[in-house]
Amino acid sequence: MPHRTTEDTRPPIPTTSAPTPTTPAQPTGYRRLFSLPGTRAFTAGNLIARLPIGMFGVSAVVMIAGSRGSYALAGAVTATGLAATGLAGPWIARLVDRHGQARVAVPATLTAVLGSLALLLCVRYDAPDWTLFAAYAATAATPNIGGLSRARWAHLLRDDPGALHTANSFEQAADELCFMLGPVLASFLTGTFFPEAGTLAGAVLLLAGMLLFTAQRATEPPPQARSKAPSPLRSPGMPPLLACFVATGAVFGSMEVVTIAYADAQGHRAAAGLVLALQAAGSCAAGLLYGALKPAGLRLSRCLLAMAGLMTLPWLAAATAGSLTVLAGALLLAGMATAPTMVTAMTLVQKRTPADRLNEGMSLVVTGLLTGIASGSAAGGWAADHLSPALAFAVPAAAATLALLINWTATATRSRRRTPSRPSRHTCTTTMSCCSPRRRARTGCAGSRTRRWWTR
Repeated sequence: MPHRTTEDTRPPIPTTSAPTPTTPAQPTGYRRLFSLPGTRAFTAGNLIARLPIGMFGVSAVVMIAGSRGSYALAGAVTATGLAATGLAGPWIARLVDRHGQARVAVPATLTAVLGSLALLLCVRYDAPDWTLFAAYAATAATPNIGGLSRARWAHLLRDDPGALHTANSFEQAADELCFMLGPVLASFLTGTFFPEAGTLAGAVLLLAGMLLFTAQRATEPPPQARSKAPSPLRSPGMPPLLACFVATGAVFGSMEVVTIAYADAQGHRAAAGLVLALQAAGSCAAGLLYGALKPAGLRLSRCLLAMAGLMTLPWLAAATAGSLTVLAGALLLAGMATAPTMVTAMTLVQKRTPADRLNEGMSLVVTGLLTGIASGSAAGGWAADHLSPALAFAVPAAAATLALLINWTATATRSRRRTPSRPSRHTCTTTMSCCSPRRRARTGCAGSRTRRWWTR
């Protein structure tokens, strides 16, 4: 009987190839963002710390006006805080870029919290009016919380532009959500408990959220000891982009004032907050949808054109329908243009700002927005008083159109600078081709005197 070898005992090789194991599909969209280690924790802390930003203004107005009986004083105090924030923001952001987020943001937040508590005590114990201005000015030390979060995303996703676009869209939607919920929460706390409850709760949330955010050191961008890059203000394309942010801020500031004035004229002033919340809700939804898409390229001009067009809807609704319900629907649609515009513009800021001065560049954006909000509020209030509440809706439409014109002018100027003034490539001096094919390919030679165009 023949001996069976090892080869005889092996199982027969199958005729069909076995299926090869496949690698699991990588998550995409928002799942891709929060699958990265540490992103959920720093996002949670950032949202907690960002919510009070929409609470402090309303809480201060209610607290000061209720105690001193003067909305003019309350408005002047909050305006002082906005101006101080615009001045201090870039300086604090520069320190963050140089020394790191945790080393600067925590002391700055403590300073802002102490300013809020000092304001509360000054109001509670009837301190002189000038102390209210001094205390509220200290809250300008609050770091640009949204900018800190965007800087972390830019650091983590520096090699993935598509994911960075999604992250910027999420951050803009978070901004809209916090500015929508913050005033509602502040109004509830000040009306249900005591006038100082909104300021007190905001200070606690700001400190707790910032401590949680800065504790996530693994996702923090590395600090730069001293940047050798030029100021973001001198980066190519940044000045007109910041001018667009000023005009966009004027859209926000004027829309808030004229909506309140229109609701008051209709006898429904208490519903103004709900109507404005619909605008923020439309922007939040559009921001999340815009983040799920993958645009082929950045098209700020298209976003600004859409915003200029949609901002005419509230004007038309107020002038023709005369109904607060119709106006609410128009604001919902108009708000859908703001988030894509802000996302696209913020992405351009990240591209045009030196990497080691990114926080400073985004803080300049906040300064531009605050300047625009203050200017738009003043222009909208003047139009509502001297024209009519319905006609005052032309102010945000005009501000959106101004942002579009600024961008178009800057784009046309850059195009003219890039166009060569005269030809500089070689052209043959005879009517017959004098160059070899290799030289023509290298120099772009047109081949004859009579044909002076070349391929680019």
